[in-house]
Amino acid sequence: MRRVATLFSALTLATLSWTAGTTAHAAAHAATPAPSHPAPSAQGTSVATEEQRAAVRFWTAERLRTARDVTTLPAARTAKLADPAPTAGERVTVPPLPGPAAPVSAPSPRATSPTAWTGGGLISTTAGKVFFQNASGGTFACSATVANSDNKSVVLTAGHCTVDAATGTGYRNWVFIPGYNNGNRPYGTFAARRLFWDAQYVSTRSNANWDYAFAVMNTLNGRTLADTVGAQGIAFNSQTGRHVHSFGYGGSAAEGNGERLNHCEGNEFADAGRPGSTMWGIDCVQTGGSSGGGFLADFSGGAGYLIGNISVSAGTNEYHPTLGNAALGLYQQAGAA
Repeated sequence: MRRVATLFSALTLATLSWTAGTTAHAAAHAATPAPSHPAPSAQGTSVATEEQRAAVRFWTAERLRTARDVTTLPAARTAKLADPAPTAGERVTVPPLPGPAAPVSAPSPRATSPTAWTGGGLISTTAGKVFFQNASGGTFACSATVANSDNKSVVLTAGHCTVDAATGTGYRNWVFIPGYNNGNRPYGTFAARRLFWDAQYVSTRSNANWDYAFAVMNTLNGRTLADTVGAQGIAFNSQTGRHVHSFGYGGSAAEGNGERLNHCEGNEFADAGRPGSTMWGIDCVQTGGSSGGGFLADFSGGAGYLIGNISVSAGTNEYHPTLGNAALGLYQQAGAA
């Protein structure tokens, strides 16, 4: 079973800041045009082409096997909450993008505890594992999900899977393996060329209200990520309190030691345990390695709409930050990169 680690150490990549917002453009199966919003204070890293190639070479089978699973942030780490993420705004939705024909079968009974996903469908190709390295050379694993975007190259994950909130420095050798299963890479390894996180996640020293991030992946064999595996839809300022599903690669023995995709579901409830929290959660919790995995609403046949990512665990519950106007602006920048 993998060791579990929460990351606090500084890394060596330089941090770049972008403040200009972008607007999505309509295209078949691409992002729905979004209304203009004030651009959030975005931060991120840009990865040179040779560094992207080196990242793919870096992740040998042995390094994948020994990467440590990053924990979901425990509730105690988010006790100091300030400047909660805005939750009011115009609803914006981007539809899913079909991928390879993955057989859809009946999933296991309602997953009130992490259960191996057996339902096939789009989630089986668009969910995957993230791997990255810290400054001291440690290797780590998270989860992510492909989100439909204008450049067809964006994944949603957790802020704590992209940046050290204590220093504002992004992680390196960052790759995404869609459809990861027991060490297999059925669609290849995609290297990140840009990472985007919200500046408020760093300025608040890991306030989980802002614990979301978008990674822009390089093409592989001349094809974009979404053209290779499809993409889930994504929704901003969406309705809360619905029945939702979460997916991730938890590292416990019961979850397959991080080697398979697991599934939880439940009716959303507001995080009432911490003042200032704007997070929502369900009565099911996945363990270390599931960080960044997608929460989806309107989920059917393996496809749905991303409304957040696995961020905080507390007892038997797991929570996700809401995707509001700030997240929408960040997503628009990632989709235009």
